Amino acid sequence: MISRPTSVSMKNGDKTAMIIMDGGTGRQLKRIGAPFRQPEWSALALMEGPDHVLQVHADFIDAGADIITTNSYAVVPFHIGEDRFRKSGGALLDLAGQLAAQAKRSASRPVRVAAGVPPLFGSYAPDKFDPARATDMLALFHEKLLPHSDLILGETLSCIAEIDAFQRAFAGCGKPVWISMTLEDENPSAGAPTLRSGERLEDALDVILRRDVDAILFNCSQPEVMADGVSRASELLSPDIAIGVYANAFPPKNTGAAKANAEISEIRHDLTPRKYKEFAEKWQALGAGIVGGCCGVGPEHIKALTEIE
Repeated sequence: MISRPTSVSMKNGDKTAMIIMDGGTGRQLKRIGAPFRQPEWSALALMEGPDHVLQVHADFIDAGADIITTNSYAVVPFHIGEDRFRKSGGALLDLAGQLAAQAKRSASRPVRVAAGVPPLFGSYAPDKFDPARATDMLALFHEKLLPHSDLILGETLSCIAEIDAFQRAFAGCGKPVWISMTLEDENPSAGAPTLRSGERLEDALDVILRRDVDAILFNCSQPEVMADGVSRASELLSPDIAIGVYANAFPPKNTGAAKANAEISEIRHDLTPRKYKEFAEKWQALGAGIVGGCCGVGPEHIKALTEIE
């Protein structure tokens, strides 16, 4: 088992109860008719239809989500452009935080807000990561999202350098820190999960555990590859670090990062709520205590997760 700092404590409550996250905000925005296109993706709704963002948060809360994530995934230059990010990035992040906090206040039961911190230079693009630029960008996410959130979620992280920069930016922030990695799913090695950079999961965990972390998750990969990640994490992590999964609903395909970031991918039809629940039950049996959904996983899937015993 990898050793970790003794100062880390689990702040997420009773780990014996399954924690349900929300699903894919972007695709749910598209589904309900919100302004939505590439390259702006989910950020377009912040600019042209923020009420739709509130509706999506409410949809996932009504489905049973205990945690909703700020609609901040696409508030990066890659999606909204360099000029717009420079002029409006901070205001859009603040709005994303405000909307999630408003949805939380309107909920009829306790709900937490996760400040979603995305890959800064495009999904599945570890080769594009620029640590020099990342510092200022992460500082903006810290400033604008932290006041509205209950925990910090670095998501779809695809290389160790990206993870390290995220942890440096949020070290000592006073709120639980969750790190979610995206796993290689086009050519996976059975029993030996890797990040999309090709770096081994155990090497990523070794770096992560040098600083405080409250939960390790896997997201935005096909559900078929997540069990290996959960199993390996369960072997290597101490019991007070929670493990979670929120897979996507993309069909198997060899797209590459460029197409993944430029096109609106199809959603697989075989991943029904019942099928997704079956995957989640397997993850739970392997040690996952947090489940939710990423791209294409809707409220109907989240509702099915609430039925897990």
